[in-house]
Amino acid sequence: RVWIKPERLAAFNISATDVRAALAANNALAAVGKTKGSYEQISLSSNTNLTSVSEFKDLIIREDGDRIVRLSDVADVVLGAEDYDTDVRFGGEQAVNMGVWVMPNANSLDVINRVEEEINAMQSRFPVGFTGGVAYDATEYIDTALKEVVTTLMETLAIVVVVIFLFLGSIRSVLVPIVAIPVSLTGGIFLMQVFGFSINLLTLLAIVLAVGLVVDDAIVVVENVERHLREGESPFKAALEGARELVGPIIATTITLAAVYAPIAFQGGLTGSLFREFTVTLAGAVIVSSVVALTLSPMMASRVLKKGSEEKGLRGFINRLFDRLRERYRKVVDGTLRSRPAIYTLWGFITLLIFPLYILSSMTTELAPTEDQGIIFGLLSTPSNSTIEQSSHFSEQVQDVFQSTPEYDYSFQITFPTGGFGGMIVQPWDQRERHIIDIRQSIIPQLGAIPGIRLFPVLPPSLPGGSNFPVEFVISSTADTEQITELAQRVAGNAAASGLFAFPPDLDVKIDEPQSKIIFDRDKVAALGLNLSDVGRDLSVLLGGNYVNRFSIDGRSYKVIPQVKRTGRLAPEDLVDMYVRGPEQKLVPLSSLATIQDSVEPRSLNRFNQLNSVKISGIPMAPLDTALKVLEEESAKILPQGYAIDYAGESRQLREEGSSFLPMLALALILVFLVLAAQFNSFRDPLIILLGSVPLGMFGALIFTSLRAPGDPWTPHWSWGWTSSWNIYSQVGMITLLGLVTKNSILIVEFANVLQRRGLSKLAATSEAAATRLRPILMTTAATVFGHMMLVFVSGAGAAARNSIGLVLVGGMAIGTLFTLFIVPSLYILMAKNRGNVDTEVST
Repeated sequence: RVWIKPERLAAFNISATDVRAALAANNALAAVGKTKGSYEQISLSSNTNLTSVSEFKDLIIREDGDRIVRLSDVADVVLGAEDYDTDVRFGGEQAVNMGVWVMPNANSLDVINRVEEEINAMQSRFPVGFTGGVAYDATEYIDTALKEVVTTLMETLAIVVVVIFLFLGSIRSVLVPIVAIPVSLTGGIFLMQVFGFSINLLTLLAIVLAVGLVVDDAIVVVENVERHLREGESPFKAALEGARELVGPIIATTITLAAVYAPIAFQGGLTGSLFREFTVTLAGAVIVSSVVALTLSPMMASRVLKKGSEEKGLRGFINRLFDRLRERYRKVVDGTLRSRPAIYTLWGFITLLIFPLYILSSMTTELAPTEDQGIIFGLLSTPSNSTIEQSSHFSEQVQDVFQSTPEYDYSFQITFPTGGFGGMIVQPWDQRERHIIDIRQSIIPQLGAIPGIRLFPVLPPSLPGGSNFPVEFVISSTADTEQITELAQRVAGNAAASGLFAFPPDLDVKIDEPQSKIIFDRDKVAALGLNLSDVGRDLSVLLGGNYVNRFSIDGRSYKVIPQVKRTGRLAPEDLVDMYVRGPEQKLVPLSSLATIQDSVEPRSLNRFNQLNSVKISGIPMAPLDTALKVLEEESAKILPQGYAIDYAGESRQLREEGSSFLPMLALALILVFLVLAAQFNSFRDPLIILLGSVPLGMFGALIFTSLRAPGDPWTPHWSWGWTSSWNIYSQVGMITLLGLVTKNSILIVEFANVLQRRGLSKLAATSEAAATRLRPILMTTAATVFGHMMLVFVSGAGAAARNSIGLVLVGGMAIGTLFTLFIVPSLYILMAKNRGNVDTEVST
């Protein structure tokens, strides 16, 4: 750092350009070359470059006879910082920071482990009193969330085992579907390797869901084999016939689930990028489970299931219990078949309810639920003419608020002259009771009480690609920035008046930066024979802080920066006392050539899609979709022709992805219909299956999304524990649900067709099929519902996403199955083809 003294330059009649020229001319590396003799050669080097502070101090700027002016005569030469406009603090202590970004093809957890190894290795080399550490580790949340998912996987596995045992009552019977779990999951993991997928939050979530799904086919096989055993068949024949009867239903249900995932797997944008691995992993595990159910499960059943043990002990008790339940269910079904108009009315009422429930659910639309990632970011905005000292003073007050929070663990802050950025890392999830949203809400009043600044406490985005502000609304035009800003301020003001924002929305273009302009008197400049380009170069050296060249110390290269000390440029008025080179090598005071004119200019000029633009950012106190609609409505009222609106960050993702659910749902239903039509060789049976399951499952799922309080998504509500917002996870859960609820209808419809071909009437076949398939339907539904129940009640890192998908699956399966059991038989009577004798009444 060459801190120039303007008064010393004037005393020695030296200009700032002279100083710069001397530095440039006398600090250079020269490649001298080599000597070449007859027998030897020697490499040559020179000391044309400067390598120490003392050498820079002794640098000769000018020599007039016996008078030598060195650099130390007109400047203070020191080793200093390249930038004095940044203040970094870690836990309130002064620090130096370094950011580490992970390459797209790298594993974040591996990178942070390597970083921590390097930091630990460097600790011993730090001077006394110095320490090093990671200020903010984004992978800590990922690592904890992965462990939580693994814990959920183990709990789900245990629950599924218990549920199967309670329904079958025999260790031997339980063994068959239990073996299907690791075999099927291994198949799913093998597909992950084939497609190059990693073990991450979504693939692990797929494995958790798969635990409750891969046992379904094996459960149905075991139950059917046991039914044949109770009819007196040998274990081998029972296994053979039981599996043979289920080939069609198992293939149909498996292909159906794979078909509903096809639109997601081939979807573009964020949904496709995020959930492609999820869908392929889950569908792969289910496909493998169907192969296991038709091959390994019958073979094991023929070996482990014994004839004549069905009526003994707990197994016998459970069988008798289900026999009584089946007979009661048969009577109820017979009653519904005699009162079919009432059932059709009920079905129509439930189907119509889907539309208002969907509208209510869409009122809580957001891209993703807010996750507790263990950190609150603070975005500090100070007056545009603030110094680093003033901004640091504000940052210290923010730090005091952070440290007063009971859950405070440590913090970091990076402060600039006009603002700053920091974060408060809270205690680990298992060491605190309050959610990060509660903590954030508790510090907002304290942060808002700090005068002179605007501070935005924000949470990190739940999905990649987002920014610190959920709302990022862009207004662009070919008009001047000032005109766009004026209109954007009106839009933001009206939006703030709606009460839907935690703070008045912020504009990225602020026309509030004081600027002093040096106005030259061109007549005087010409009269004195000056060149404005030379004057500009002098001022640039004095004030610009630009580097001239580099020097080397201890093998490292550093910049050489000449500049007037801060004490010599405290205010614009100080500049007129500086001198520039005039004619005949004389110095001319700047005050004789120029005056200072004050103005206010924009801090920055931004462009979006090559147009002048202003971005409105904010934190909504309502669902993100609602906040964006307010801005859209106000823009439609205020903006004239020639203006366009657009989105950035999370808002852009929501607008691009939020409208994709209905087309994706329609495509999934079409694919399922075509698959079932090919499987059943009929257009009627797929309609029965879809109409008897999809609306009912959607009704059950939408109950838990429509009852979500549509208020502030950042303020906890009593309904949060059992409802979900309408987000990308709940939408994928809904698509998954479509593939699951059709299983029950497939079992009933397929067996009713078989019974008709055996000679039963449509009515008798329907009643018998529903009663016979009751137990496997209840068993598979219970395994799915209770197996996924842990997703509903899980807490901690990454819990919000699992809650959303779990609530949709559990609610949709439980309620959808309940109605399916009573509505599908009546729809079958109405729409199915007569394949046997025609009866008008059901036998009682």
